[in-house]
Order: sequence, then C-alpha cells, then structure tokens
Amino acid sequence: MTKVSELAKMIDHSILNPVMTDSDLKRECEVAKKYNVASVCVKPYAVRQAVELLKGSDVLVGCVIGFPHGNSSTPVKVFETEQACNDGATEIDMVINIGKALGGDWTYIENEIKAVTQACHRSKAIVKVIFETDYVTKDEDKIRLCEICTKVGADFVKTSTGFGYVKQPNGDFNYKGATVHDIELMRKHSGPKVRVKCAGGVRTLDDLLKMKAAGASRSGATATAIMLDEAKKRFVE
Repeated sequence: MTKVSELAKMIDHSILNPVMTDSDLKRECEVAKKYNVASVCVKPYAVRQAVELLKGSDVLVGCVIGFPHGNSSTPVKVFETEQACNDGATEIDMVINIGKALGGDWTYIENEIKAVTQACHRSKAIVKVIFETDYVTKDEDKIRLCEICTKVGADFVKTSTGFGYVKQPNGDFNYKGATVHDIELMRKHSGPKVRVKCAGGVRTLDDLLKMKAAGASRSGATATAIMLDEAKKRFVE
C-alpha cells in the first residue's frame, strides 16, 4: 500500500533557481517542513540559513557542488564539499565534469568522483553524482558512469540538474530531464549499495510514481506541494 509519508521521504525539495532570494529560501524551507520531505537541496551560500530554518525538523539539508555545469576543478569541488559539510549539509549533489565524460576521459572522471565521495564520507555526508543526461546521452557512457560510481563508493547516481537545456539548430531549447529509461538503466548498472535519484521534469504525482517503479528512491522536485497534495487524495497518510 502506498503511503504519502513514504512518497514525501523520496523528495529532495529543490531551492536552486538562481533568482531565488532569502525570502524564497525561507518560504520553501517551510514547504519542506510542512510536507516532511527527505531534504532540501540548496545553493552553497544558503546551507547555514537552511540548517537554521529547518532546526527541529526531520528534513535534511543538501547542497549542490559544481552546479549546474560541473566545470570547477576537482580541488575546488572538494573545497566546496568540505565547506558545505562544515556549514551543516549532510547530503551533497555534485555535477561531474561533463566535457571530460563526453571526451571519454574516464580516469579524470573517476578521480573527481572519488575525491568528492571521500570528502563527503569524511564528514559523514552522502554524495549523489549528477550525470546530466541531457548532455551525456549515450547509454554506454551512462553505464560507465554507474560502474565508476559503484567502484568508488558513491551513495547515489542522479540523472540531471534540472538546468540541462540543449539549444537546437532552429534556436529553440530542448529539455528532457529524467526519463524512465535512464532510471531503469542506472538501477540495472549500479551496485546494490548505490541508490538512484531522478531529477528534472518530475512535476506530477504520476511522474513520481513512474520513477519510483523504475527504481528511483529519491527525486528532486520543485512541485512538491502539488505532488503530495494529490497523493493525500489517493493514498493513506
């Protein structure tokens, strides 16, 4: 039987839009507390504020690293991670170096993920590794990333940032985000200790349920209230 509380604990409530102010952060942390989600996912400068705003609740604080395009050097990503953990983050969502993955420099990618993973684990935090599947589109590359994450002991593999917009030849921007195919692929090719997080485009309860059925145990979301209000109509608390 599906429970609303279980669905709520799948959700990392995203507070990542670049134009969000401190007032927005406060409002969205209140949403996270109201629905008792798994965590909030915030920008690095906001970690301390979020920890204070969520004090006394069961909602954890997560932070993005190298966000959204993964271009920071490995030492900078490690420093960002250590700073976020020192500020109170217990979950870290890091973006890989996308260009290195597309170029097949798997040694660089492995060393980068390993360094951030080790920094997280030294601070008793967990790490979610963002592939950005709008850019890393080949299944064989996603599989290789799953294998690397398993090898170095990452806690989660994750599809997207939610900001992976691809410009088309006609000038339009295409955005895919998480797909059932990618969740199934990542679940199949990751070790049993590695969990899967979907993110990007999960906006309805049905989206969330499809991702859960495909193997996701966490989901990034901004439409948290919409999804969980609908869940309360359908399922038991």
